[in-house]
Amino acid sequence: MSRSPQTGGRSAAEVFDEVGARYEEVFADVPGQLAALDWLVDCLPPGARVLDVGSGTGRPAAERLARAGFDVLGIDVSAEMVRVARERVPGARFEQADVRTFEAPEGGYDAVCSFFPLLVMDQPEVADSLTRMASWVAPGGALALATVPGDIRGLDIVWMGHPVTVSSLSAPEHLRLLEAAGLEVVHHHTALYHPHGPDARPEEHLYVHARRPA
Repeated sequence: MSRSPQTGGRSAAEVFDEVGARYEEVFADVPGQLAALDWLVDCLPPGARVLDVGSGTGRPAAERLARAGFDVLGIDVSAEMVRVARERVPGARFEQADVRTFEAPEGGYDAVCSFFPLLVMDQPEVADSLTRMASWVAPGGALALATVPGDIRGLDIVWMGHPVTVSSLSAPEHLRLLEAAGLEVVHHHTALYHPHGPDARPEEHLYVHARRPA
């Protein structure tokens, strides 16, 4: 496996290995994410091949999609997240992999979903990863994306008690890159979400639903 994105001098894999299942508790029931999953379930054919990038504990994304009868593969840089996901969501497959170096199979996927994994890397890597994920969407397929938008590069913060370095792109830049990669954005919106926990602060989330023409 390649070098993980660096967060506050530590790799993202190390940080998420320590966060583990607590992530699911702090970021539970995110309305925009649940709506994006409902959209995927409604627009995909039975048995669709779905890639969940940054699959975390497997919940809610991989679990919801697997229950809908899709063939789901989740990838995550954290070995601990992969371990937890395999225990909690036996109906999907999970691999430890980095979105920046992951190789999609020929033909790609009927859908790719990505809920907040691109923040813990450098800004050019965010753009490249977004383009890579878009390229994995097969003709007629779909992409569901969620992130914290902003023209941010190398910002040091404390997240869930851990020092991390985050980067992102503005909402218009996310849309531009997806459209440049041949996807049609069919819906996007921003919403404020307050994670669970006494030290959690509200976050602005960007949600994008996109399709590749058949």
